[in-house]
Amino acid sequence: MTRLRLAYPILALALTASSLSLSAVANTKLDQSVTQALPKLEKLYLHLHQHPELSYQEKATSERMAAELKQLGFEVTSNFGGYGVVGILQNGEGPVVMIRADIDGLPIIEQTGKDYASTVTTVDANNNTVGIMHGCGHDIHMTSLIGTAEQLVKHKADWQGTLMMVAQPAEEVGGGAKAMLKQGLFSQFPTPDSIIGLHVSASIPAGKVGTVSGYALANVDSVDISIKGKGGHGAYPHATIDPVVLAARTVLALQTIVSREVSPLEPNVVTVGSIHGGSKHNIISDEVKLQLTLRSYNPKVREQQIAAIKRITAGIAMSAGLPEELAPVVYVHDDETIPSTYNDPTLAAKVKASIEAELGSDNVLIAPPVMAGEDFGLYGLTPEKRPITLFWLGGVDPKQYQASVDSGNALPSLHSSQFAPDYKLTIRTGVRAMTRTAMDLFNLSSE
Repeated sequence: MTRLRLAYPILALALTASSLSLSAVANTKLDQSVTQALPKLEKLYLHLHQHPELSYQEKATSERMAAELKQLGFEVTSNFGGYGVVGILQNGEGPVVMIRADIDGLPIIEQTGKDYASTVTTVDANNNTVGIMHGCGHDIHMTSLIGTAEQLVKHKADWQGTLMMVAQPAEEVGGGAKAMLKQGLFSQFPTPDSIIGLHVSASIPAGKVGTVSGYALANVDSVDISIKGKGGHGAYPHATIDPVVLAARTVLALQTIVSREVSPLEPNVVTVGSIHGGSKHNIISDEVKLQLTLRSYNPKVREQQIAAIKRITAGIAMSAGLPEELAPVVYVHDDETIPSTYNDPTLAAKVKASIEAELGSDNVLIAPPVMAGEDFGLYGLTPEKRPITLFWLGGVDPKQYQASVDSGNALPSLHSSQFAPDYKLTIRTGVRAMTRTAMDLFNLSSE
């Protein structure tokens, strides 16, 4: 998704070269089964990586996911909530477990230098030619979903219940989960008892997993502010009300929301990412436009941020003598709002225990919450209030990770044109972690 960037400085201190040993990862019954399936999964990954599609355009990707699930024996519904795919597998009486993966790519020209790099381009809404890349690991997510589905089908004798596989479109623009839920994901299909997902991490070595209890990802809001003024000649500023000056005052004043209005115990961010105004050196313009991103965990903090922005911008305009008809306009993009992802603590503990049992406790880390956003959180905010948990799947080549620790040089982040996960080990770990988690959820809930 377009908002993810992870950084774990504590891990860099805690993980040493010896702790990157993957010996604890091997030699389980499930590991042997996944290892046999890897060649086919790697081919699927490479296909998905080389054929990315942007949000709301995932037609071919959706068709491929539907075909893979049908081949495994799932009852498949396509084009649900856009290009969403829902696969249902009934396996006797028991709980309903939903596993979700996102499927859209990003408008990035890949610069990894890999021989399998994406070379796909498209024309965007502004008629610009842009590259497309799975720079957020959704190709890993999809491959892990199919790999998990395959293992759960293969080991049907080891669990009972209903498996619900969801391939979700448009995560990067915050629209996919909303669309699927609006169309009736939890009414047209069995309502899940638990919902799990994974996300590749660009800060954790492959072979390891990071778990989070409680808030894992943030509320995300996009806000536009139009600051009005009375323009004129730059040589006669006294005859104007300069919106550039008002904008400068506003940018600085907005920072006091974090530092002086919201409790220091409540994490939050107010960032002005764009400011545009004026056309020439000696012209004072009539308007300056700001674009902001807001981040928080607590929904009440989000409301506090937005209310403060409206109050501060209006107050600065009034102090400059602007009439009411020239008051600033604050527009919150409600259609792009993403709620925080809250990992249900009970479910998160079960997920952690399952993954530790499969991978070994040395390969399961406690990851901190981040200010990135993910629309996965919406699945836990429906009237049914189903518990959700998303865990981080390490994607960095262990040698590359250790080199970064030793040198202090930053690793390519998610959404970087140079992000290239160690896909073989990452997929293997993701399938094992998710399959074992699902099996345990079926069995624990049916005992």
